[in-house]
Amino acid sequence: SVRSQRNAVFSREQARQRALYPRIEKIEVSMQGPGLDGTLLIMNRGMSTPLSCARHLTEHHVTNSALALVDGEPWPLHQPLTRSCSLTLLTFKSSDPTLVNQAYWRSCATLLGQVLETAFKDNFTVDLLSVPEVPVTSGAFCCDVVLDPQLDSWTPSEETLRSLTRAALQLIHKDLAWEPLEVTPSVALEVFSHSRCKQEEVEEKAAQNPKGTVTLYRCGDHVLLSAGPLVARTGLCSQYEVMAIHNLGQGPWGLHRRVQGLSLPLQLKGHHTVWRKLRQRAEKLVRTTKISVFYLTNSSKSSDIKAEGRGQLRGGGLLVFWGQWSCLDAGSK
Repeated sequence: SVRSQRNAVFSREQARQRALYPRIEKIEVSMQGPGLDGTLLIMNRGMSTPLSCARHLTEHHVTNSALALVDGEPWPLHQPLTRSCSLTLLTFKSSDPTLVNQAYWRSCATLLGQVLETAFKDNFTVDLLSVPEVPVTSGAFCCDVVLDPQLDSWTPSEETLRSLTRAALQLIHKDLAWEPLEVTPSVALEVFSHSRCKQEEVEEKAAQNPKGTVTLYRCGDHVLLSAGPLVARTGLCSQYEVMAIHNLGQGPWGLHRRVQGLSLPLQLKGHHTVWRKLRQRAEKLVRTTKISVFYLTNSSKSSDIKAEGRGQLRGGGLLVFWGQWSCLDAGSK
């Protein structure tokens, strides 16, 4: 099958890269962050990952870390360290959660793509297009897809959305790792040899990267192409709901559809009234909007999100900005 072929190429390349470090070579990892400054870990080059470092600290660091900074650069938790470096473990409650938020939104979108790829009967084709890089403040994460031409007249029902949500929650419950692998375009083209649109995306992303490489991820048996870092595992997602499927019209690969969802990470919980407003916004087609500000404050006693209004809300709904707890009301033009 296509899925097993992609897995085989991913595993082969992963093994080849690991074999580049035949001897155990030690590196020094200087930990940064609250209570960690000055902590020095001796790790194995090409084998140890930021998650390996977290395991030398506390269970809290293992459970709550979503992404890392290596010498100030975003670094997936499962990506091996290749040199002595400084390491910061990031959570959704870090002082500046911007990178974690972006990685989380991107991860939720790729999870949605994974669900869509297996949601339809085998006799229907599903082509995953690129995952639009939309900010958290857009109100929904998105995955663009082209379904089998036989489904062009199909209109998704509420039960369809609930079924997709259930499938996503099953993947979240499995707590699957997102394994990163940086590869040359030739390897990525082999992985996606059955998908013309993915091959085109590989060439575009490689051309945009100064190193000329692209990053693949594997989640369970699903291999995907990503424009940026993903969080460590599916279990970091908590509230997750597929909200809408919009027709975008005919494109080069067929009828383009945009599937949209909404989620909050495990460390944060939305009050049901706020979640309801977020859902209303997430159903609307994500596009550039005029934005006015609305703030959310974090209760010091819990991780619940509570609304604190400044000015009047217009009809667009609330968009979470985790960490700073600011929320945006996106009014339509």
